[in-house]
Amino acid sequence: MKFRFLLWMMGVLMSRASRNNPAFQQQLAGKALTFQLQTFDGKIARHFVVSDQRITSHAGTVAEPAFAICFKDAPFGFATLQAKNKQLAFMKGVQDQDIQIKGNTGLVIWFQGLMKYLKPKKKKV
Repeated sequence: MKFRFLLWMMGVLMSRASRNNPAFQQQLAGKALTFQLQTFDGKIARHFVVSDQRITSHAGTVAEPAFAICFKDAPFGFATLQAKNKQLAFMKGVQDQDIQIKGNTGLVIWFQGLMKYLKPKKKKV
């Protein structure tokens, strides 16, 4: 349940950033693709559509995503996406074959670059 909620929340945050954050919109320039995050069995999946410098998200899978990141199960996916050092957790998951990447791996790196725009802003004291 936590993994499903996290994927939904990522969709909300990316959709908002694609409307309000010029730096995020710049990363979306010229991109028209669909990607998805899911568990190996596909029971929990969410796909994200990038079009016209906007991102929308929808539950479920699509037939031909540009890339898919598949986690061995929901608790592992949640833990990986919430890890303090996400890149290390991600690389370890790929190495241990707990994460599979299907499709264009170059776009996965692009996607990971988008994640830095979703961090909450720190309040100035």
